[in-house]
Amino acid sequence: MGDREKIRVVELFAGVGGFRIGLERANPDLFEVVWANQWEPEKKVQFAFDCYTRNFTKGIHVNEDIAKVPNEVFEEQKPDLIVGGFPCQDYSVARSLSGEKGIQGKKGVLFWEIKRAIENSFPKYVLLENVDRLLKSPSKQRGRDFAVMLATFRDLGYTVEWRVINAADYGHAQRRRRIFIFAYKNGITFDKEQRELTPEEIVYKEGFFAKPFPIEQEPYKNRIAEVVLPLDIVDISDNFSFNFHPSGIMRDGDVYTVHQTPIGENPVPLKDILVDESEVDEKYYLTKEMEEKFAYLRGPKKIERTSSTGHKYIFSEGGMSPTDDLDKPGRTMLTSEGTVNRSTHIVEVNGRKRFLTPVECERLNEFPDNWTKGMTDRQRYFCMGNALVVGLVEKMGKRIVEIQKESKNDIVQLDLFSVG
Repeated sequence: MGDREKIRVVELFAGVGGFRIGLERANPDLFEVVWANQWEPEKKVQFAFDCYTRNFTKGIHVNEDIAKVPNEVFEEQKPDLIVGGFPCQDYSVARSLSGEKGIQGKKGVLFWEIKRAIENSFPKYVLLENVDRLLKSPSKQRGRDFAVMLATFRDLGYTVEWRVINAADYGHAQRRRRIFIFAYKNGITFDKEQRELTPEEIVYKEGFFAKPFPIEQEPYKNRIAEVVLPLDIVDISDNFSFNFHPSGIMRDGDVYTVHQTPIGENPVPLKDILVDESEVDEKYYLTKEMEEKFAYLRGPKKIERTSSTGHKYIFSEGGMSPTDDLDKPGRTMLTSEGTVNRSTHIVEVNGRKRFLTPVECERLNEFPDNWTKGMTDRQRYFCMGNALVVGLVEKMGKRIVEIQKESKNDIVQLDLFSVG
């Protein structure tokens, strides 16, 4: 296969490489990660980057602040696909002091680095992942941040589909809800085909997400909405508010969004990802003191607290099972996994309670065993708490392969689109 046939990938905020593993599992001959960046600010040891470079040898791997990467780097890489998981931040924008310079976003917000990468390379596709609260942030102006993102893609010449996916709904071992955002360049073959369809047909049957992640043909509780994004992105930042549902499409500023119901598959139960008990080090078993602490943390409670203004109130918390049900998929894994914390998984095997091992956490996200070996357990748990479920990306990768097969002539078209 010649280089022109490959899908050149730039991976931003690469972490320990979840996107890359998923894409390479989807088609190792087609996806080629040519450039990847991972940088953890204020950390002397770059654990995630070290893990990435230990496991991947091909391509350029960069360990520096993404804001310091010159525009020319993105131009030179000529990516067909940009991927990345980025934090949910404040995406508000303001008019620059000298009005002709357009808008300015807050410094340090990583989405603006994604925008910069796109506008200096104009890939055919962009695939991003974030926490699902992105749809509703900020709380005082719900939907503003996501609307700013959608308007940014609109202004760059892209159509956007999004879907909040719970991995366990589609046969995976973790109840992890994340929003995935797929943007594609206006004018490519896929875009032309999609423009023959209604927004309903795209979201329910024919779009990027509908095929690998099927849904019922009626919205949940009739939750469906449409809106037109204001042309002025500063106006959106200052005044716009809207209730985005977990699935939808934005094309030319027109938004169609629904709350979908998955047509699911049976999830993988927790018991299927456990290692053989003979391989579990004694340090992962709970001491008597830990068991007592977890019994309190996971039990129901009502506690009187005092706010910063002196107001007294009752903090209440419902109880949860003392251990995680081995016949169900795991709960959402957080970066605090493996610590004495209410959200940490506790399994009981052969009458003994213990933490999940780092390898089991890798399996919850469908990474290869010992992918993060070489760093401390605490760092291994942290990296997996930040990672995504690789199998979801693999399914999306296969969908991109389908789209790419229909778009073999797009390279010539895109060169024309990118001029000027």
